[in-house]
Amino acid sequence: MSKVITADAAVELIKDHATVAFGGMGLGGWPECLARALARRFYNTGHPVGLNLKQGASIGDWRDRGTTTIGIEGMVDTWTGAHVGSSANMRQLVQGNKIKAYCLPHGVIVNLWREIAAKRPGLITKVGLGTFVDPRIEGGKFNSVTTEDIVKVIQFEGEEWLFYKSFPVDVALLRATVCDEDGNMTIEHEGFIYEALQIAEATKNSGGIVIVQTEYLARRGTLNAQKVEVPADMVDYIVIAEDKNDCWQGENVYYEPSFSGETRIPLDEIPKLPLNDKKVIARRCAAEIRRGDLVNLGYGMPANVASILAEHDASDIMTLTTEAGVFGGVPAVKANFGNTYNPDAMINHSEMFNYYDGGGLDVTFLGLAQADSHGNVNVIRFGNKIIGCGGFINISQNTPKCVFCGSFTNGAKTVVEDGRLKIIEEGKNVKFTKDVECISFSGAYAGSVHQEVMFITERAVLKLINGKMTVTEIAPGVDLEKDILGQMGFRPEIAEDLKLMDPGMFEENWQGIEEWRK
Repeated sequence: MSKVITADAAVELIKDHATVAFGGMGLGGWPECLARALARRFYNTGHPVGLNLKQGASIGDWRDRGTTTIGIEGMVDTWTGAHVGSSANMRQLVQGNKIKAYCLPHGVIVNLWREIAAKRPGLITKVGLGTFVDPRIEGGKFNSVTTEDIVKVIQFEGEEWLFYKSFPVDVALLRATVCDEDGNMTIEHEGFIYEALQIAEATKNSGGIVIVQTEYLARRGTLNAQKVEVPADMVDYIVIAEDKNDCWQGENVYYEPSFSGETRIPLDEIPKLPLNDKKVIARRCAAEIRRGDLVNLGYGMPANVASILAEHDASDIMTLTTEAGVFGGVPAVKANFGNTYNPDAMINHSEMFNYYDGGGLDVTFLGLAQADSHGNVNVIRFGNKIIGCGGFINISQNTPKCVFCGSFTNGAKTVVEDGRLKIIEEGKNVKFTKDVECISFSGAYAGSVHQEVMFITERAVLKLINGKMTVTEIAPGVDLEKDILGQMGFRPEIAEDLKLMDPGMFEENWQGIEEWRK
């Protein structure tokens, strides 16, 4: 019997109150054709109701695709994932207390699939201790209607750990580049190796069904066995995508062959940053990298570091990585985050988190949305606006040197010229506050494991020294009292040897990195 069915027939198999799992990042790995069919069924019939959705990374394009397609009141009962910011409809349901919602670290979720597949009780890890997901703080609960505890603190051999409980999976919705007639699936047009195999294993060993959207259908027996990501025995049904728009590689690109390793583009094709505050921050971050380092770049401002390295032809002196499982090359920014130009190697991104969690990185650069007097950082929630932690907690908690980077205040207007920073208009919101609204990174935990912690902005560099936030550098042209201390919600320590940031970073042609390359 053929496994090929229509999208409408496939979603008829999803029962009320089912637990539905999917993977990917951005739009990579996301089966939009199946999502649209599921939404269509609900609008036409009122079923299925009460779904329990499970995902890892952010899945959406901040507009109308991704999990926004299935963010429908009544159809969804509970959402669990690492990031909901890019899914407008789902985010509104969570913020409006229309559904229950849990935010858990990306690396925890993708590795829970392995535990579920092996029928183990759950995942034991230190990831999340002292943060928003610690049950002594908020337990990962994202709104007021979410009350059940799903994370526990346990003692094991004299140490504290967090326990994340396993759960059965009823349906997996996956995306392939090619499926053969038997259901063997490949993902060669993806810009990373997403957790399709792990989800399929977890679903089948839970007694559930695996439905795969594919862009192309191949004759049985014609696929290269080494390229098969999920074998046919784990695939129950195949749906051929109705539209190329259901198969985008990233949020902003249908298919870029240099992301999937099929071609390599010249580095000079990667856009250079204009001389502004963002470029200054990226340059100062780049100066923290040492030859031979294994580096992680987070979403947003940190990804600009890759542009600096590419501009100076320095990308081959260290290895850049992303949580998607990619080594080498130049990570893409913003809409195409997770993909990488000219990658050297790709591993399954659940395996990448194993490496990250064990301290495999030398240094990471992560976003700075809000920091406080204790060295805590918040990237998860601001008032009623929720985003999610993504891989932030895994990466920040387990990397020996952690650098948070971003603008000093929100919305300031600045000009960079003549080796100086000029503040034209001050920002409206303080980012360095007495206490963060939500703990994504724990300064106290960092101190207990002896992490090196830095905060790099366009007007100052701070370090967490003996548990105290300390200003160690200021930008040329900036007044310490007015432009820095006066724009903070607390008074930090001032280093006795307070330094001036390299004025060359505030000029068109920065030569400082050339010294570092030697």
